[in-house]
Amino acid sequence: MKVTKKGTVTTSLLALSVVVALTGCSSNKGSSTTEGTHAEEGSTSGTSLKPITLTYFSEDSSTNWNNMKDEVGKVIAEKTGVTLDAEFAVGDPVQKISLIAATGNYPDLIAAKADVGKLVDAGAILDLTDLIDKHAPNIKKMLGDKLVRTKYSLDDQAIYAIPTWSSVDEKKFKTDGGFELQHRVVKEAGYPEIRTVKDYEKVIQDYIAKHPTDENGNKNIGLSLNADDWHMYQVTNSGFQTTGGPDDGEYYIDQETHQATYHFRRPEEKEYFRWLNHMNDIGLLDPESFVQKTDQFKAKVASGRVLGLADPEWDYGDGQNALKAAGKFDQTYGHYPVTMSKDYKDTNFWPAGFDGGYGISISSKTKDPVRAIQFLDYLASEEGQILVNWGIEGKHYTYENGKRTIIPEVQQRMDKDGAAFQKESGIGLYWNMMVHYGDGIKDSTGNFFTRNYPEMLTATYNEAEKETLKGYGIDHWKDLFPSEEEFQPRAYGAAYTMSLPNDDPAVILGAKMKDITWKRIPQAVMSKPEQFDAIWDAYMADLEKAGVEEMEASYTKHIQDRIKLWSNQ
Repeated sequence: MKVTKKGTVTTSLLALSVVVALTGCSSNKGSSTTEGTHAEEGSTSGTSLKPITLTYFSEDSSTNWNNMKDEVGKVIAEKTGVTLDAEFAVGDPVQKISLIAATGNYPDLIAAKADVGKLVDAGAILDLTDLIDKHAPNIKKMLGDKLVRTKYSLDDQAIYAIPTWSSVDEKKFKTDGGFELQHRVVKEAGYPEIRTVKDYEKVIQDYIAKHPTDENGNKNIGLSLNADDWHMYQVTNSGFQTTGGPDDGEYYIDQETHQATYHFRRPEEKEYFRWLNHMNDIGLLDPESFVQKTDQFKAKVASGRVLGLADPEWDYGDGQNALKAAGKFDQTYGHYPVTMSKDYKDTNFWPAGFDGGYGISISSKTKDPVRAIQFLDYLASEEGQILVNWGIEGKHYTYENGKRTIIPEVQQRMDKDGAAFQKESGIGLYWNMMVHYGDGIKDSTGNFFTRNYPEMLTATYNEAEKETLKGYGIDHWKDLFPSEEEFQPRAYGAAYTMSLPNDDPAVILGAKMKDITWKRIPQAVMSKPEQFDAIWDAYMADLEKAGVEEMEASYTKHIQDRIKLWSNQ
């Protein structure tokens, strides 16, 4: 399933250079956008600026949150009159959403993901259809004919969330997934092709044979995994990613029949986990992979001892940022399209299209839902989008010959101490609170909304990264991966964004499958090779006994219903 730090943007995604975009509406329609003006100009037309505090809960963490005391946050408060009293998930966010739904203690704004169904069942969130129509011109314009994709289900066509995790018309340039290797590892190997798990394994094994320890005598680690709580999804996602499956959460969806299969039941994936078992057997897998906590994982990355990862950048980004701050750029990572064999394509750039799915909701107990939607609409405006992505003109960026450019000193701070700079500036901090276009979309000035476009990405590469890219004869990591054009669009978007009723068989049985999987996968990977097949067979039997086929049938119906809903435009 797609997971994001799903905050540290992202969360991760705070650790990522965030990508967001949106076109503005003209001010005579009540938009906060003044076409052709720069980000700090203008104010929200037709909106009260009387100060108001809205409570907010997000399932995603936000380690750099600064109570809107950051520079961008202050501008947002000035433009909207809104300040957020925010709480971010600590531990299991599902439990927190369940508690919110059960107690009736609803924050004004709630950013849930697949758990939106629990809030719907409890009557905790509003149908936003009329609010969007009457008070959110920027959101309405951006969604356009994609508004149908924000509807909850075929049976309940209310809009319960403003989508914040899917980008409209995105053309991704930045690679943040795949398998990772330190630049020093591939350099010593002579920049060989890294295409299969065997290629990946060989360069790590060869490097460790020559350099078993670091400069301080500490043992180098071949591959380390972060399986702490929900991060287990990142470990198991590699099962479908290395065998040609797109990210559809815990399911593999047949692109012709749209039948859903619990993806671990595919024989191809068994061989991926067998390979992890092999890596453990030969001493290249971190033996603490399934017991370490996230902080311990990040500390290992920050030590420079972890040669390889199979993890999204937003998850290991804090550790990599520490390496950059220490000047250890050759121990940071490049991205490679690793699959089980060349018979498979890496699917990182398989587009899902725009997903309504989950996002940010307004609770049924909000005292002023109009102010709440107007706040979200400001973030969706051209002015708000530029502000969140680029910061403040003159302080963070300038226009040179009409081109928006990050001030060099600001870029240096972003590169060297990204977390501290984000906490101070707020750039990228509000990404998962707003609907947005993706990379490659230009605003009314002819500039890209996001900072993720080829020229800007080149400017962010450190010298070690540039050397590696040159060694492979490419300009960007994306050049190593199969492009969007090599895949057919998915009629249902990304399956993991579907929100299901709390009493649905797919939800109830899905919880059982998760418990079984999270027990059996570590057992299988860490076992002796001669025990692997027996453990895997027992795992498959456990799934069947627990009702996996009934779960798959239920999920299949939801996939097919979504296709019908989206077809009714």
